[in-house]
Amino acid sequence: MLWFQGNNLQIAKSSFGLLRNLSASNTHLPILTLFTKDPCPLCDEAKEVLQPYKDRFILQEVDITLPENSTWYERYKFDIPVFHLNGQFLMMHRVNTSKLEKQLLKIEQQVLETK
Repeated sequence: MLWFQGNNLQIAKSSFGLLRNLSASNTHLPILTLFTKDPCPLCDEAKEVLQPYKDRFILQEVDITLPENSTWYERYKFDIPVFHLNGQFLMMHRVNTSKLEKQLLKIEQQVLETK
């Protein structure tokens, strides 16, 4: 995934090393990016809270301690877990299920309107 920050281009790796290819049926799913590091007990807790929503987004984990993610490390080193939805900041520290639900519904409605 490519991230544009100012004039810099950042590459974020998923937890699988590379972004997986998406089938045509999954391309409408939003990407929820989790900025994390190891260990991160709050990140583990957040992933548990996200389980009921797992079919509504693609979870991408970005390890902020990797050298190629140094920009994210500087920004979020004291705030993980941090979540972006489709490249936009969503929440940090804990999962706010009402905020997540509201944003997912908004995206799902936009997808339905474009069909």
